Amino acid sequence: MKKQSGFTLIELVMVIVILGVLAVTALPKFLDLKTDAQQAALNGVGGSLASAAAINYAAFKAGSASAVTVDNCNDVLGLLQASPGATYSVAAAALTADTTGTCTLTNTANTGLTAVTFPVTATATGS
Repeated sequence: MKKQSGFTLIELVMVIVILGVLAVTALPKFLDLKTDAQQAALNGVGGSLASAAAINYAAFKAGSASAVTVDNCNDVLGLLQASPGATYSVAAAALTADTTGTCTLTNTANTGLTAVTFPVTATATGS
């Protein structure tokens, strides 16, 4: 007599049920990744603006002609080559020369995101 091996129908159905339960519990986590991606992009732009402001301040102190005058948080968006002005905005706030202030970046396309704050050292006296 030949010995048969393999899975029974009940075992296969149980595996399918377990996979279904796992899929149902994991699916909501992967459905709404858009908000997480937009928040990560906002954080990245905030970091880029902080870096651009620091490099600009160093260039200003070194006497470089390429340095841009920054006396308001709005001036910081102009430091990036590809201006993200259509999607992001920086709250207007006057800065004091040679001191580090905090600017706030928001996403204008999705106001439900957490605003990002980043440091900026002014190159000129604020208005």
